[in-house]
Amino acid sequence: MAKPLELDQLWLERIVDQVNGLQYGSVNITVHDGRIVQIDRTERTRFDQPSHKQTNHDSQAKNRDNANSGNAAAGGNSGETLRAVQ
Repeated sequence: MAKPLELDQLWLERIVDQVNGLQYGSVNITVHDGRIVQIDRTERTRFDQPSHKQTNHDSQAKNRDNANSGNAAAGGNSGETLRAVQ
């Protein structure tokens, strides 16, 4: 039979500290031999609209993809990689 979980006020406070202020994410509690040994907090940040940099980056990626596919269609080596220099 599994040992009952040993949970004192200190661990309760640690768990509450990890959950407080968490808008999107998860808190994972690892238990070994009936004792909490680790608390992992994974926090996500969500954005409603893409930023200007992300949109600009996406356009550059599309241009790069189009240039690579055009190179392959023209008989170029499909293993070549084109790099943009800024």
